[in-house]
Amino acid sequence: MIICGAIDLGGTKIEARAFDGAMATVTTRRTATPVDTFDAFIAGLSAQIEWLCEQAGDPDLPIGIAVPGVIDPKTQLAFASNIPVTGHDIGATLKACFGRTFPLGNDCMALAFSEAHGGAGAGFDSVVGLIIGTGVGAGLCINGEIPPRSSGLAVEVGHLGMPAHALAAAGLPLWPCGCGKTGCMERYMAGSALGRLYEWKTGTHMDGPQIYAKAQTGDADASEVLTLWQGLVAECLLALQLLIDPACIVLGGGASMMPGLVKRLSEELRDRQLGQSGQPEILLAQHGDSSGARGMALLAMRDAK
Repeated sequence: MIICGAIDLGGTKIEARAFDGAMATVTTRRTATPVDTFDAFIAGLSAQIEWLCEQAGDPDLPIGIAVPGVIDPKTQLAFASNIPVTGHDIGATLKACFGRTFPLGNDCMALAFSEAHGGAGAGFDSVVGLIIGTGVGAGLCINGEIPPRSSGLAVEVGHLGMPAHALAAAGLPLWPCGCGKTGCMERYMAGSALGRLYEWKTGTHMDGPQIYAKAQTGDADASEVLTLWQGLVAECLLALQLLIDPACIVLGGGASMMPGLVKRLSEELRDRQLGQSGQPEILLAQHGDSSGARGMALLAMRDAK
C-alpha cells in the first residue's frame, strides 16, 4: 500500500517514487525534465504529481519534492543552475494548480535527513550527507532535524575553494566553475573530475569507471590520478569536519559507489586530521539513489500528520 511519495528534480530527469509503510519503494517513474520554460517545467512536475496520486488512489497523497538548488525561506523564490526555476515560487505555483501545499527541500538536506532516520546515520546526533555526483553538495541533520538556514542554502561545500596547498602540491591549475568562481572543490572532486584530472595529466580523455578499472590493473597514470582524486575529496571531508564537526559523513551520488572508497577516504582523512581531534565516521548511504526522495517523503508524511 502506497502511503506517501516524493519527487527528485534534476536537470535531465524528474523522478517520482511511491513508498509503502516500511518506506520501501513500491514503484517509480522517470520523465525528461522540460528545461525551456518555467511553465513547461511545472507541467512536467505536475504530471509526475498526478501520476503518484493515481498510483496511490489518493488525490491528497503526501508528496515531498527534492530541489537541486536554493529556496529562500523569506521570499520562497528558487535559485538553481540546471532547472528553469530561478526567480519563481515553485510552492505557490503548485498550490494554485492543486489547491494544496507540497514540502520542498534541498536534495542534499533531504539525503542527510533520510540517512539520519533509518539509514547509515541512524543513532548519530549529527549527520552530514555529502553527494559526489554530477555536482558536489552536502546537507546537515542535527538531532534528527534539519537546522534552519538563513538564506536557504544547504552545506554548499562544493563551492568552497579547494585548498591552495593541495592544488600547489599536485601542480593543478585553478579551473573555472559553473558558479562563476574558480578553484571550487566541485571542479576537482565531482564525478567528472576524475576524467578531467586524467586528461590534465596524460592529455587523453577517459571517464571515471575506465580510470578506476585501469588502476586495478596497475596502470601507473590511472593509479596516480585515482590517488590524487581521493586526496582532494579528503580535503573536502576535512573542511566539513573543521566547519561542522559531525559525528558521521554519509556519502551519496554516483562517484561514492566506487568499491573500497569509504575505507580509502577514511585513511586519507586520518592523515589530514587536526591534532588529536579524531575524525567522523565515513559511511555509504544506505538508501542509495532513492535516499533524497525518501527523505522528502518522510518530511511530507510528518507535515501531513
